[in-house]
Amino acid sequence: MTIKFNNVFVKAASTVSGPYEKNGPLNHFFDKSYNDLYFNQKTWEQAEMKILAASVDILLNKVNMEKKDVDLFISGDLLNQIVSSNFVASYIGIPFLGLYGACSVSCEGLIVGSCLVNNKQINNCICSVSSHTAAAEKQFRNPIEYGAPRPKTSTFTATGAGSVYLSSELSDIKIESGTIGKVVDLGIKDAFNMGAAMAPAAADTIYRHLTDFKREPGYYDLILTGDLGIYGKKFLIDYLKTEYGFDISKNYDDCGTMLYNIGEQPVFAGASGPASSALVTYGYIFNKMKKRELHRVLLVATGALMSQTTVNQKLSIPGVAHAVSFEVVG
Repeated sequence: MTIKFNNVFVKAASTVSGPYEKNGPLNHFFDKSYNDLYFNQKTWEQAEMKILAASVDILLNKVNMEKKDVDLFISGDLLNQIVSSNFVASYIGIPFLGLYGACSVSCEGLIVGSCLVNNKQINNCICSVSSHTAAAEKQFRNPIEYGAPRPKTSTFTATGAGSVYLSSELSDIKIESGTIGKVVDLGIKDAFNMGAAMAPAAADTIYRHLTDFKREPGYYDLILTGDLGIYGKKFLIDYLKTEYGFDISKNYDDCGTMLYNIGEQPVFAGASGPASSALVTYGYIFNKMKKRELHRVLLVATGALMSQTTVNQKLSIPGVAHAVSFEVVG
């Protein structure tokens, strides 16, 4: 399902990162970074809440608005009951929609917010996401203190938060359209190879987005997935060409491979988590768009829809991907 938007603009965005991201190649595109994973908090979960709240505060400062001026807060994260978003929503004190789409939630939130702005049901909204490597590892796999070995196909959950302010007020970047993805399950059960689990869903969404608009991959300066990592990235290129006949190899990249210096940092196959797509897109990509170095970008945020229970029961890992098309105005 692809939706065309006519009057939805990105007025501003904000990014807050952890130490691994700060030491990566895109560090100077983040609004704020921390040197340790606790951020002066007692727990990993409270640390994630802190950076999510910080991203909202930074964003409000950029648009010169107070919390009471915002119609809706849309947010999602990886933790059970999306507790990071819930607690920050309590701090913000404005109407709240909490979303869960695993790592695809960044584009899910942008599509929901864009629909409401485009239909004039709200004047503006903030769309946010967050993730924390230590909190996510403790919940989905093993606490990092255990030192459990991991295969090279593993991805490394990004620590960070990103927020975007959407409104009908004309700005440099508009949200041109969004494609809501289908859940795709090819039977992959390896929780340490989420790139392979998510790539088929990304391929399906990219194919449907392009065919819905009768576009070729070259219509976009850049097609960008959220967090497939180096192995999932190759999988997607091959799968999309073999199954759908689209070659995206010339104008495609993955946020998970861009966020870190892979091979130099201990991040395995690259970044994962909602913060992966948010940090790269809201920081680096938006900067290039404002400089007119990129004019059309298709962001395809990918998510692995698993839980501790389903993994322990040896069930497969369904994937989903949602796409948002950003275009420079003028």
